[in-house]
Amino acid sequence: MMVALAATAVVAALVVAAAGAVIAARGRDGARTVASNSSVPHALVWRPGACVSKAGARFDLTACNGGHAEVLAMERGPRDCPADTDEIARVGRGRIACLQYFVEPHPGARGAGGGLLRAGDCLDRAGRELPCSTSGWYGKALAVVSRMGDCPRGTVDALAMEGQVACLGSGGGVLAEGACVDEKVRRVACGSRASWARVTAFGRSGGDCPSGSDRYVTARGAYRPVTCLHLVAR
Repeated sequence: MMVALAATAVVAALVVAAAGAVIAARGRDGARTVASNSSVPHALVWRPGACVSKAGARFDLTACNGGHAEVLAMERGPRDCPADTDEIARVGRGRIACLQYFVEPHPGARGAGGGLLRAGDCLDRAGRELPCSTSGWYGKALAVVSRMGDCPRGTVDALAMEGQVACLGSGGGVLAEGACVDEKVRRVACGSRASWARVTAFGRSGGDCPSGSDRYVTARGAYRPVTCLHLVAR
């Protein structure tokens, strides 16, 4: 009887030791591991699914019964974030958190004016994103690519920004043949007092301008380097 009891004690000790080894191994990822019936919360760690609060320009991890946003992904740079990212938090050297707000408005939504630049977003002439619901935007992105040569069919103009190119379709302030411009070659209503010339064509050089063109303007490095113009009477 004593031998049997001793053997049982040895088995129980081995089971406890094994359980302890499993718990220790699970705790090596940096998060606190606790028993399922414990009231002690898990440690807050920057990882997908974590919750974040915001105070001014500062982001802090918080329990997920509160906060302003969820971590969608942890990446090296903004271009690696999911398309629906609303904001980015830098959490260390070469490490960012891609965040999405819990409630609307979502600036990262297509055309909403914030988040990451993507197809469907609107920009001003300097390449800054604007809500498409407002007036004054220059063009709407058909695609966002690395080089102008990668712009898809249907691209009318393109804006080169730091490390990327927004390929623009028609609409907004993007010029088209027949459009009227002021003396700074900005689109205006053809019947307005500011109307100075009408666009006759676009080309790679001045020699591409058709007859009836009085002048042309060039923009070095632009998607359409030459804009041909016919001056209008005032």
